[in-house]
Order: sequence, then C-alpha cells, then structure tokens
Amino acid sequence: MSAREVIHYGRTLLRKKCEPVRDFNDLDDLIDDMFDTMYEENGIGLAANQINVDLQIFVVDISDIEEEGENIHVFINPMITETEGESWLNEGCLSVPNVRLDVKRPSKITMDFQDRTGKKFSKQFDGLLATVIQHEVDHLNGNLIIDRVHEVEKIGIKKELNSIKEASRAKANSK
Repeated sequence: MSAREVIHYGRTLLRKKCEPVRDFNDLDDLIDDMFDTMYEENGIGLAANQINVDLQIFVVDISDIEEEGENIHVFINPMITETEGESWLNEGCLSVPNVRLDVKRPSKITMDFQDRTGKKFSKQFDGLLATVIQHEVDHLNGNLIIDRVHEVEKIGIKKELNSIKEASRAKANSK
C-alpha cells in the first residue's frame, strides 16, 4: 500500500458531509493507505475526505501517546449518540498545517459505528481517544478545528488560513 496526498483547507471535499459506506468489499487497500498516509504525516487520526475520498471512514492510532488499552482503530459510518463532560486540548490538523488551536469538546462520548467488515458496534470512549474521534467525525461532517473556535481566534490565524487556502487551490488547479 502507499501513502496518499493529504488535501488542505480550501478544498471543497473538506467542507462536505461524506457519503456513508454501503459496500464493505474492497475497503482494505483504502484503509491501509489511510494508515500509511497518517503515519507518513505524523498524525494520530485521518478521515477519508482528507485524502480526497468521499466516504465516512476514519482511522486512529494513539499508541505512541497512550500505551494502555486498544489504541489502533478503524471507524466506518460513525454517529456520536451521547456526550458528557468537557475538556480542552490544543489540536492540530493535517489538513490545516502548522495551525494549532485550543478546542473544547465533550470529555466522554458514546458512538455507534461499523468496522471494516460492516459489523455494528456501540461503544463509549473518553480521554484522548474521545477527542481524536470527535475531531475525525467533524471532518466527515465537513467541519474543521477552525470551526470550533471563537471568531477572535480565527482573526489571529487569518493570514495562515489564506495562505493555506491559496496554496491548496493552486495545487488542485495544477492537476
């Protein structure tokens, strides 16, 4: 398998709600590519639309940060059904490079999802894993970390965002 190009802020697919996965055949190569891409980019989560694929799939690997528990995951057709508490984390995003923002999210979530075979699950998550899951679910719904902060904070990064958007659109138009 191989790493794919991560698309950046300014690309239309990052702002679109992704299509649900209906056919669970032949997902293995895509999922392997997603993990390869995430590792090459030094990320801990990656949604399919970040590699220009319009499907509700994301992968997570927090094993470099959290040693305990199950830390490598594939989530398909996720839906957060319950939230509880609140926590803050300074988040980055592979699609908004070199921008980090303090984001408030629920500290505990319950989520319905499917695995790569289509089997359905409903599980509760907390801590860093819950935060990463919410970040990636946001991607699948067309939202970015910049949508989770106050307008005043966006003003402070406006120049970087415009630069990312211009470079992203130029790259897309050159293909």
